[in-house]
Amino acid sequence: MLAGHIGVALALCRLDRRVNPGALVAAALFLDLLLWSFVLLGWESVTIPDNYNDKHQLKFDFSYSHSLSAALIWSVMSGAAAFLWYSEFRGVGQRAVFMVSVAVFSNWLLDFTVHNLDLCLLGDASLKMGLKFWDNMPVILLIEAGIVLAGLLLFLYGARISSARVVGMTLLCVLALAITVITMTIAPPPSSEVLLAQGSLVMILSICLLSGWLGRQQLGTA
Repeated sequence: MLAGHIGVALALCRLDRRVNPGALVAAALFLDLLLWSFVLLGWESVTIPDNYNDKHQLKFDFSYSHSLSAALIWSVMSGAAAFLWYSEFRGVGQRAVFMVSVAVFSNWLLDFTVHNLDLCLLGDASLKMGLKFWDNMPVILLIEAGIVLAGLLLFLYGARISSARVVGMTLLCVLALAITVITMTIAPPPSSEVLLAQGSLVMILSICLLSGWLGRQQLGTA
């Protein structure tokens, strides 16, 4: 749900324009950043199943980044970091705590709607959760498109950024949606789990940096 996560982050920007959208996009994708980092470290794992061409769904072992308990802990820790940063330098600490914490936890909530029963409560042996909406891929992709479109429109309304940056942010959202659609429908199986993790990290970090740069001059009224 790459595009959906970005849409939620951009919508949250409406609460306080002084919080850079790049920080919120990074927060919304933070659990995925942890996942792919932990895969490379050997702490979590991803498996490319034999039926990938039919389902385009990976199998994850990711209790450190994506269990419900871990997501709550990472959300609280991220909110605390936002409070320290924005209280000292920006004066928006309490609101930033809410925005960043919600952005981080929104990753788990959206994943919960689409994943199969692989999101655990606490650890690998605990209750597994997931609403399995990926089994109805056309519908969930339409919903994801709606989320990113709504988030983009909420972000752009009242944002004081140049026309070029408006176009840039729009293209970034379109690109994220295109990547989501392609990877979930027609993309061939990744050549290896390591390359998949490396490529995913590069893509996510690039999106975070670009969204931060494109939105850094927005000073509209929240």
